[in-house]
Amino acid sequence: MTTSWQEFEKVAPRIAEIFRRRHAATGNLCFLGTLRPDGYPRICPMEPRFFEDRLWISGMPDTAKFRDLDRDPRFTLHTATVDTHVSDGDAKVWGTVENVQDPELHARFADDLYAQTGFDLRGRTFDRFLGARLVGASAVEVGGGHLDITMWREGGVETVVRKH
Repeated sequence: MTTSWQEFEKVAPRIAEIFRRRHAATGNLCFLGTLRPDGYPRICPMEPRFFEDRLWISGMPDTAKFRDLDRDPRFTLHTATVDTHVSDGDAKVWGTVENVQDPELHARFADDLYAQTGFDLRGRTFDRFLGARLVGASAVEVGGGHLDITMWREGGVETVVRKH
């Protein structure tokens, strides 16, 4: 499984670029998909963060989405868009999360979060610190009278399907 973002950029550069661009354009807003206890999907807005070459699924503790991930670590993460023409592209990644318990990493993350946003988690203990492990991704781009769908699966390379 791909854990570092740099690894992902090497195997899926087009999707990684679109994901990063759309993630930044929405103020880091994405939609997280998890599985509820009854098997139905749950979609939640959230702000995943890139830190030390990894994508982190972070947020308010003890929420339904994180209980879902405790039970079943599979997720999908979709960049937010309000443009029905998808003129700036859109992307999604999926895989599993792993709870990384490393107090020094948590402290660096909290310092970085505070420096970037002013949100202060410094000195707190993180029960969950979920790092993404990617196994697949896709993106769409519209332009020139066609739609390009770029896909990647673990162990493979990006492929593009063009639709007119």
